[in-house]
Amino acid sequence: MTSAPVPVPSDDDGAETADDAPPLQPSTPGLFWHFAQSYFSSERRWLRRSALGALLALSAVQTFIQVRINLWNVDFFNALERKDVDTFLRQSLVFVDWVAASVVVAVLQLHMRMNLQVSWRRWLTRDLVGKWVDSGRHYQLKFMTGDHDNPDQRIADDARLATENAVDFIVGITDNLLLLVAFVGILWSVSGALTFAIGETPVTIPGYMVWAALLYAGIGSFLAFWLGRPLVRVNVDRRAREGDLRFRLVRVREESEGVALSRGEADERAGLDRALTDVVMVWRALIARLRSMMALSTGYGLLAPFFPVVVAAPHYFAGTIALGGLMQIVGAFGQVQRGLSWFVDNFSRYSEWAASVRRVAGFTDALEALERDRSIDADDSIVVAPGAEAVLRLRGLDIAYPDGTIVVAGADGEVKPGERVLVVGESGTGKSTLMRCIAGLWPWGRGTIELPSDCRFMFLPQRPYLPLGTLRAALAYPSREDAFDDATLRAALERVELAGLADRLDEEERWDHILSGGEQQKLAFARLLLQKPDWIVMDEATAALDENSQHVLMTLLTQELAGATVISIGHRPGLENYHDRTVVLVRGEDGARLVRKRRPAQVKRPRAERRLFKASWPRSRKTRATKS
Repeated sequence: MTSAPVPVPSDDDGAETADDAPPLQPSTPGLFWHFAQSYFSSERRWLRRSALGALLALSAVQTFIQVRINLWNVDFFNALERKDVDTFLRQSLVFVDWVAASVVVAVLQLHMRMNLQVSWRRWLTRDLVGKWVDSGRHYQLKFMTGDHDNPDQRIADDARLATENAVDFIVGITDNLLLLVAFVGILWSVSGALTFAIGETPVTIPGYMVWAALLYAGIGSFLAFWLGRPLVRVNVDRRAREGDLRFRLVRVREESEGVALSRGEADERAGLDRALTDVVMVWRALIARLRSMMALSTGYGLLAPFFPVVVAAPHYFAGTIALGGLMQIVGAFGQVQRGLSWFVDNFSRYSEWAASVRRVAGFTDALEALERDRSIDADDSIVVAPGAEAVLRLRGLDIAYPDGTIVVAGADGEVKPGERVLVVGESGTGKSTLMRCIAGLWPWGRGTIELPSDCRFMFLPQRPYLPLGTLRAALAYPSREDAFDDATLRAALERVELAGLADRLDEEERWDHILSGGEQQKLAFARLLLQKPDWIVMDEATAALDENSQHVLMTLLTQELAGATVISIGHRPGLENYHDRTVVLVRGEDGARLVRKRRPAQVKRPRAERRLFKASWPRSRKTRATKS
């Protein structure tokens, strides 16, 4: 799985070559507002809004406590300066009370903040998972280009970071705005005016400590933005490269047998090394940026408590303010500077949050694009819809790849209830893609597929899906594992030659690794016996079976599901004997065509011959690229 190239350093010390990459659009605040609005406007919105309101109210209470502690500074340090023991002890007890109150509020804030984070993450994750797994989008997404690689990482990691940091930032910004409003007034009133002369002209600056705080924070914020702006792009690339590495590792784990049998370890190691190199290179780009940010934040933080003392020292030495007043000024300055400097202190974290928000937004955009593809008119996509009759019809069906290349052209025809039709053809002529179209998984192309109304379909791919969990769950899938009793499950296993598994129904294993390909296909036939669908579409569903097992299962299908309609895709010799008729996908310059194949003379035809595709060759039509 690949994504766009990463701007990486060109030398060994990690110097970056693309520092001035333009920011992505739309803006991160705009994307965040979209997610926040969706969350706080959806179901249970009043409970969520109340939780956020209570959290912000606690921020106001905490601000009030900080203001009271700041006012406490005056009496406490003045008592210290006067060596007033009684006042000193009394103010110490007052301070303990305010600290206890602050601790209680902080604990409540933590509890409510983390609960809101969990709630928001659960909502977003469920929303993303729901859109991803709905209507086969998880499958279709693999064929689309764009910013949606590694969906597992985006759902598990990026959704978590996007929501957790969002709540932290909402609370952090609110805290600092309240502190700013509260302490600007205090700082203005206690700092007094600064008077100096420019030449012979006296200049007076009222509330000069407020302007000093604004100047100090403004310089720091400008430097943080200037140095840290490329961090958003670097973090986007870092998460993409980390996802690629994890994807390769998971792929080697899942395909370990094929890698081992083909002695492909060296090639896989080389691929993993390339992915790791990409991760290291983008980390070097990140380190280059973080060095500058660390130097700024460290120096800025160390100077913060010293700066107001130096600025206020002339008033103290002049005797216009006492030690308590000086400490109150220093404390108020620190709170104002903290509020103004939130951007400096959190820019690195903001960049990582912005990267996660963009990745979640890119994933959501891709899913919404697939949804739009389903809702556009029939001239630009394949429309799959229930018909008026219990018949499957293809009308003017052109099947394309996402890039617009036509793979099957001009398919018209029908399958009636009870028919058993075999579709054959060379590899690459679109047989399996035809099955995906019938399943509603393949929107690329044009034309219409009318499905029989009020009928249950079941699709058997060449490699059946076996969910994690017990054998019972794998056998009953897609129904719940308790949908069938033990006797029914055991009987189904025995009829498909898997009697040896009858006593292992409640064992939890990786059944897709334990069972051979042939055993997995037998298990899929056992599902058919349990589910009893009206229509069965099989794609090479017997390819891993020996000839005798194929005969047993196809005969079983004919006898026990005699009323079901069957459409099979396959190459195995002898499959024609289990079907009423055969059609062939014949490769052509403008796409493969469906052609009727006559049954061999030695095979007795049914009295009432049924037809899958009514006409011979459809009339010629000019192929055109379709929207991918």
